[in-house]
Amino acid sequence: MSGPLREAAVDLGAVSRNVARLRELAGTPHAMAVVKADGYGHGAAAAARAALEGGADWVGVADLAEALALRADGIDAPILAWLHDPGADFAPAIAAGVDIGVSTLDQLEAVAAAGGSTVPVLQLKVETGLSRNGLAPEDWEAAFERAAGLERAGRVRVRGVMSHLSNASPDDDRDAGAAFDRALALAESAGLRPELRHLASTAAAVRRPEARYDLVRLGIGMYGLSPFDDATSAALGLTPAMTLRTRIAAVRAVAAGAGVSYDYAWRAPAATRLALVPVGYADGVPRAASNRAEVWIGGERFPVRGRIAMDQLVVEVGDAPVQVGDQAVLFGDPAIGFPSADEWAGWAGTINYEIVTRIGPRVQRTYA
Repeated sequence: MSGPLREAAVDLGAVSRNVARLRELAGTPHAMAVVKADGYGHGAAAAARAALEGGADWVGVADLAEALALRADGIDAPILAWLHDPGADFAPAIAAGVDIGVSTLDQLEAVAAAGGSTVPVLQLKVETGLSRNGLAPEDWEAAFERAAGLERAGRVRVRGVMSHLSNASPDDDRDAGAAFDRALALAESAGLRPELRHLASTAAAVRRPEARYDLVRLGIGMYGLSPFDDATSAALGLTPAMTLRTRIAAVRAVAAGAGVSYDYAWRAPAATRLALVPVGYADGVPRAASNRAEVWIGGERFPVRGRIAMDQLVVEVGDAPVQVGDQAVLFGDPAIGFPSADEWAGWAGTINYEIVTRIGPRVQRTYA
């Protein structure tokens, strides 16, 4: 195996195909590729380009710095950023043609004041049950009236109204949808005519037709991972885009009773052979998966033995013909036989989102 020692190989064709598949399922006029957190660990600009090739026509990020980095990398598609520092300077993003998500009356005033010679384009985010960012229901009427007044004065343009579902239960999501509809009705009564109304991320884009409105935001699904506990990526017609791989750094024979890694959380019950895999929790491999996870080497899976350390982990290979330099795959497409990000999430007691987004900077991203 050649290439970087620690590699997250990203299949951009899979990203494009996943977006096309999700667009087909949703059937909405617009689709947003969410590339916050460096494209869920896949690389923001590369993922954005692949998603746009697959049919997305919007790009979404959390903050202004992420949006401006995409513009600097040549992404000229419409971009929305929605989570802001209380003292954010909106002027550079407005000048770069970034839509600003507005979650408070103070933000609304700050965005209007930052426009200068450019009319800011904004999207109003309303809080419909997550208790996070978004205009509080008691502020909706005042915020919509003020936004409409600013729009009539030519100081802002209100392009959209948005919110987010909890995915806690069908009833909770129905309640959030009803709240969103109330917000839209109030916005219309105030004189706003938003061209974009969006509530659904991947989960609702797939399973809640009434939540799709004009645009769906494609996050975890565009990277080929399922947002559901009861449906795999393959069942949704999606392909995991990231393969985390490295090379075996050492192989050693140990006697019965040999301790492995810190704290000797595992001791060999019989003589065996161990292989050293040079990635660890500094690279985003969850320590909580110690003594639970599996690694693919040469067409077989082998169990992780002992604690996952900062830079390395150990697997038991027994009599298998594993050698120094052999490729080791921690996760990738299970259709090939690799462990999946979902399995690693189960071994670590977390979710697949965290597995891919936590992959650290020592791991080189490569693209095909």
